[in-house]
Order: sequence, then C-alpha cells, then structure tokens
Amino acid sequence: MHRRDSRRSARRTALAVSAALLGAAPLLTACGSDAHPGAAAVVGGERIDVSSLQAQVKAARDAQSASPQGAQMIKATGDLGRQKLNAMIFDRILGRVASDAGVTAERGELQQTRAAFVRQNGGEAGLAAVLLQQQGVAPGQIDDVVRRNVLMTKIIEKEGITETPEGQKRLQELFSAASKALAIDVNPRYGAWDDTKVQLDGGKDTTPWLTRVTPDQSAAGAEQLPG
Repeated sequence: MHRRDSRRSARRTALAVSAALLGAAPLLTACGSDAHPGAAAVVGGERIDVSSLQAQVKAARDAQSASPQGAQMIKATGDLGRQKLNAMIFDRILGRVASDAGVTAERGELQQTRAAFVRQNGGEAGLAAVLLQQQGVAPGQIDDVVRRNVLMTKIIEKEGITETPEGQKRLQELFSAASKALAIDVNPRYGAWDDTKVQLDGGKDTTPWLTRVTPDQSAAGAEQLPG
C-alpha cells in the first residue's frame, strides 16, 4: 500500500510539472538568429529548428480550427508558440535527467499510462479534447505528453522526491543543473532560457514550474496552482 501511495504521489507531482510547463508565455513569430540560422534554440549542441517548432504549432492550430470551439481555443492558447518551444527544450532536459538517473520509459509503461489517461477523461476522444483545449496539444502529440509524465514519475520515484517544499526544491535543483549543463542557447527573438526557473523568460510572470495538484485532478486536466 505504501508503494502504491508513493507512486500516486509521484505521478501527481509529475503531472503538475507537465501542466505548468505547457502554460508558458507569448506567441513567437521569429525566424532564425544570426548565430544559428533557422534555429529556435540549441540544446546540448543539438538544434531545435524553427521549422520543427512551427510544425508543432500548426498541427495544434489545425486541430483547434477543426473544432466547433476553435475560435475560443485559439484565443485561449495565444501563447502556443512559446508553450511548444518550452516543451521541446524541457523534453531534452528531461531526457538528460532521466539518463543521469538511469530511468527509461518502457513501451508497456507508456501504454499503461496512456490507458489510464483515457479512462480518466472518458475515452480517447475525451482525452484528445481536454489536451487540445487546455494545453494546445494536437492528437498526434499526445504520446509526447504521456512519455513526459512517465519519465517524470520514474525520476521522482528514483530520487525519492516527496510532495513537500524540500522535495520540490530538490526536483527543481536536478532540472536546473541539467539545464545549465546543456548550455541552452535560445534565439533572442524568442526570449532567453532561465536555467533556474527551467523555462523561457521574457513573458508574463508565472508561478514556479514545479507546482502542486490536488488528488482528484485528472491526468490530462491537471492545472497549475498558485504557490
């Protein structure tokens, strides 16, 4: 029972990180910088091309436009470009932390987690609708959300991180250290990367990316809460 409760706690914390991460700041319209033509960012020496970022934004916008609530969704996620770039950079940091911790996202774990998300949101259509509306995630991007949550949960368990201020601080320190090690360089037209907060700056003030969720929040619909 203790292990089950611990895993639920780790999963709730992981979900909070993902939800907070996907709620970043203003829409980006820039192309490449002089230092890295065509790159939105360079993380650990690897490029995130503007074309890749734009493709992610377009997929989400196309899905939103096809919805009867499309206009409202687009208005509510006007910061989608920054959200996507935030997520793309964060996923590379997450990969570094996971590697350092010796954890991976196995196929069976990904399938089980996605199945749990589907149940909690009333089916595949419900899951897709919630993620599209609340986080600007296109149906083809759902697996990225699932992988992010599986890795976060396993890192939290492996490191023995608890749902306490001390635990949140420890988790943020892990990601901040990995962020610094990757020497993240963001095209200045897109803002600048903050290693301490582990997010893009230059937008509206946000609460810390590591936040709390209540036990009854659904997997896909977990929302950021004030600190």
